[in-house]
Amino acid sequence: MVEQIANPEDHADFGILLGLAYQAFVDQLRTDLERRGFPDLTPTVGYVVRAIAASAEPPSQRELAAHLGITDQGAGKIVTDLVARGYVVRRPSPRDSRANAIHLAARGRKLLAAARRFHAQFESDLASRVGGDAAVTRRVLEGIAAAADDS
Repeated sequence: MVEQIANPEDHADFGILLGLAYQAFVDQLRTDLERRGFPDLTPTVGYVVRAIAASAEPPSQRELAAHLGITDQGAGKIVTDLVARGYVVRRPSPRDSRANAIHLAARGRKLLAAARRFHAQFESDLASRVGGDAAVTRRVLEGIAAAADDS
């Protein structure tokens, strides 16, 4: 049964709540990562680090670009920046002698580990605030994400 809101004008729109919740999460994540020695993060760093980590094998720049839905040139600019900041390294690709494979550097692996710890703690804290079960929230978010993938 769907709970009806007596007066919808008394509540923030669902989309606004999602946006506010996301922004609060990102702000807390950035603060936590800054405290842990990662003050130089840009919005793209997390997506790129996760994409590299999720690949079965270190991706080429072209594969990374395709995964992120950006141009090869855009990926090249991002990778060059991340190499300069010590998050990734380029190494010759064992699959293609004309390409480099993009690997997480030690700093990139540390960033990923710190972000994953934050995510787990955030979810645990959320569960405490909403009565001990964040699984419902997770299912709602997964449902929203799945619906976006289907369209």
